[in-house]
Amino acid sequence: MQRNEQVSEFKEKLVSVNRVTKVVKGGRNFRFAALVVIGDENGRVGCGLGKATEIPEAIRKAVEDAKKHLVTVARVNTTIPHEATGYFGTGKVVLLPAPEGTGVIAGGPARAVLELCGIKDIRTKSYGTNNPINMVKATIAGLAQLRTAEDVAKLRGKTVEELLG
Repeated sequence: MQRNEQVSEFKEKLVSVNRVTKVVKGGRNFRFAALVVIGDENGRVGCGLGKATEIPEAIRKAVEDAKKHLVTVARVNTTIPHEATGYFGTGKVVLLPAPEGTGVIAGGPARAVLELCGIKDIRTKSYGTNNPINMVKATIAGLAQLRTAEDVAKLRGKTVEELLG
């Protein structure tokens, strides 16, 4: 028996599964919420949340949601072009560029986003909440702010040399 599924160019990482209980007359109803991050390790990354009565179905829904919310990230070699801060809810994630060989210095949920984005050298610090959903969304918000010198020069109608002095 073969399954006819297309092979996706994205890698998936399950960040968290949350079990929610609803107490009803007949007992307890369990539902699951899955947080999944997908990325092609080449500058595109997205996150999605899926909810269902069973975990595999919640993960499938989360992957579908993540594909709808992809962000393209500006990178310079193996790191980011400049520092950035992402906010979501009470979560705050500070992203700092790092020299080659540093590795990914980040907490769990932020690490998943950065690795699937293809960034190899970066330092991060998270403040506020340690809620995985808010941390992932704050990290993606910070990555979405990044611009390379070429992007800024093109927007302003100048050359890179004029910008950098």
